[in-house]
Amino acid sequence: MWPVRVLHVSDLHAGTVEEPEVEHALRTLAAELEPELVVATGDLTHRNHDAQHERSGALLRSLGRPLVVIPGNHDIPMLPPGRFTSTFKAFLRVWPETEPEYRSERVVVCGLNSVRPWKQQGGALRHSQIERAAAVFRDAPNTALRIAAVHHHLLGAPWRTAKRTIANRSTVLGGLVDAGAEVILSGHVHQSAVEERREFEVVRPGERIHGATVITGPGLGQPRPKRRGEARGLNLIEATGRTIRVVTYVWTPGEESGGAWQAIADRRYPRGIEPLERISAEEG
Repeated sequence: MWPVRVLHVSDLHAGTVEEPEVEHALRTLAAELEPELVVATGDLTHRNHDAQHERSGALLRSLGRPLVVIPGNHDIPMLPPGRFTSTFKAFLRVWPETEPEYRSERVVVCGLNSVRPWKQQGGALRHSQIERAAAVFRDAPNTALRIAAVHHHLLGAPWRTAKRTIANRSTVLGGLVDAGAEVILSGHVHQSAVEERREFEVVRPGERIHGATVITGPGLGQPRPKRRGEARGLNLIEATGRTIRVVTYVWTPGEESGGAWQAIADRRYPRGIEPLERISAEEG
């Protein structure tokens, strides 16, 4: 039954520089990794044009896996009045809903729409959305991996960025953890970051808390010029009954080969409340 694998992509930005070799290699990588599903955390398009939505939709569906796809701030009109009167019209032409769910015996995913038309870059979640996530996870099979997916990031980017985290970040993060999320996926800043809740949570003596791995995905689309710290990449989340593993892949261009996906980070965290096994001196 285990492990279960989930491929996490974000910020495709269809409509910028398109590179067919990257898309072909992505399909090959997905076939090799055999994830149960693919989660795309927004910014599918660069300027919310219908053709860009269709292109990103075609790419994601060509991976041949079930999909959980949520919108990002680039997936709505740039300017009023359309920004307010037809906010998700173009997105909903290609995708059935803005807050999709996925359920199986091994993994349950709750998509949460953090896009707000009155916020150009920022995002937010309502209390009712966190309550819905709690209801989704309560109905999950006992051993299923529980994943919440939003667009706006909950962790600061590794390199300096002007983009702020989601509004009321601490409240949202605590709410999702309390709702039962074991993994929280996001994007928005085009910079990969992975942390485990217990790395920044104060634990009192005798208190036992379940872990939550918080993941910001690198952008899958073309990195922006003059923005240091951005790479074209994606994450693979692999879970067993005891551990959560996050492998980060980046695209490395090549003059002769055309380029390849390379794993550049492999992180492992405890799942639940039991710690990882210690590394012995012999292993070190």
